[in-house]
Amino acid sequence: MVGNRPMTRVRGRCSCMLLVAFLILLPVAAFAAALPALTGRVVDQAGIIDPATEAALVEKLQAFEQKSSDQIVVATIGSLDGEPIEPYANRLFRAWGLGQAGEDNGILLLVAPNDRKMRIEVGYGLEGTLTDLHSKLIIEDTMVPAFRAGDFSGGISRAVDDIILVLEGNAAELEARAERNRKEDEGIPIEVIIFFAIWGTLFFGSFIFAIGARLFGRRIGPGRYRWLGVEFTFGGSGSRGRRRSGTGWVGGSSGSGWSSGSSGGGFSGGGGSSGGGGASGSW
Repeated sequence: MVGNRPMTRVRGRCSCMLLVAFLILLPVAAFAAALPALTGRVVDQAGIIDPATEAALVEKLQAFEQKSSDQIVVATIGSLDGEPIEPYANRLFRAWGLGQAGEDNGILLLVAPNDRKMRIEVGYGLEGTLTDLHSKLIIEDTMVPAFRAGDFSGGISRAVDDIILVLEGNAAELEARAERNRKEDEGIPIEVIIFFAIWGTLFFGSFIFAIGARLFGRRIGPGRYRWLGVEFTFGGSGSRGRRRSGTGWVGGSSGSGWSSGSSGGGFSGGGGSSGGGGASGSW
């Protein structure tokens, strides 16, 4: 009995370690959302894609896979049940085995409308083609604006078009469109607007007050007029205007003399895997 004590202690320690590991992993398992079954190239569990768009997507994705062997699947789920979308998308990608075995050329487009989140998960074999940057551009420039407008079907369909565009070697077109969108969003810099507002006020204000003083002001002497509480003096080849401010005079010379400033069934994954490449977003 005495000789068995060390072994008993070892077993006791192992049991304690297993118990601690179980208690640590239990909350993680509790927050792991259930995975839907892979029933086709479009798994619309959340019901946000209209039937016509879904049918068109299935046909498009099937034709693209037959031509390129790259496999794209669209999935929507109601909620992530508190799990971050990145690990969920990776778990779903691996559980479905998207892409071809040995090629890892699968892509998952995932949308969780109740959480207002989306993700493009990219297989190992396509990370060099559909980069994280391209995935981010598709989410921010294509999906987010459409989703904010309530157009889930259109946003998902156009995102698939963009993914295919990049996979077919036309990433430069996606990048150029994103650059155009950035410039349109930026518009005219506020500094330029302020400059022209001040310049316009100074330039045109001088003429307006010079003409207004002569037309509507009261003449108080040769070349001198009072209008709106300001005294204007005109003479010589140029013009000079002055206005009373406090106890003194504030004057200036310009062209007019006064200025102021203001201011489908049977479908299955091939067995590929993903290492977390892609991008996530929200709206």
